[in-house]
Amino acid sequence: MSGDMQLKKHVEDELSWEPGVDAAAIGVAVHDAIVTLSGHVTNFREKRAAEQVVMRIRGVKALANEIEVKFLADGGHTDEDIARAAASILNWNSSIPKDRIKIKVTHGRITLEGAVDWNYQRMAAEMLVEELMGVKGVTNLLALKTMPMRADVKAHIEAALKRNAEFDAQGIQATVLGHKVILTGMAASMTERVAAERAAWRAVGVDLVVNNIEINPNLVYRNVA
Repeated sequence: MSGDMQLKKHVEDELSWEPGVDAAAIGVAVHDAIVTLSGHVTNFREKRAAEQVVMRIRGVKALANEIEVKFLADGGHTDEDIARAAASILNWNSSIPKDRIKIKVTHGRITLEGAVDWNYQRMAAEMLVEELMGVKGVTNLLALKTMPMRADVKAHIEAALKRNAEFDAQGIQATVLGHKVILTGMAASMTERVAAERAAWRAVGVDLVVNNIEINPNLVYRNVA
């Protein structure tokens, strides 16, 4: 069995194992270790769950998620209903700054605009609204308010990478240019690549992370005493 065929089987098996995903409704194609998902699901949460399944599989170099969200019935969820629900759930969440986020809904697709202080707030807002009934997709245009950068931010980011239990950071480097961090090097999986980016975002003052880490499924880490 070729590498792509074996990887395709791994993806299909993992989708079947995931309780939040209807694997029968999802098509899988693999070419040069790049996975493409297709088909239809009944909510945006299931589409995101399928994406997360693929990202944790060793050997996947990239993912194209072409799954469409199609509801079994209208359910009466108008754009106005979705916008009202999104505003309410963001307002009730203590981690989201009040009155900083503008919500636009078009044909079930939410666009978030405005500015927050931290990247975790930006990501929390996206995850909260994508769970709502009737949502077909989320476009996150939230910006980060510029905060002073620490002089030793590079050392702190690299230390955070080394502390991260999700991966071995020996082959990853961080370059700081103003408020931008550029990550380079190798990771063994997409999950490790995302974990490294998440660690870099935690540094105070960072308003952009460029993730140039390459995926090498055959990466073998060195043992460090």
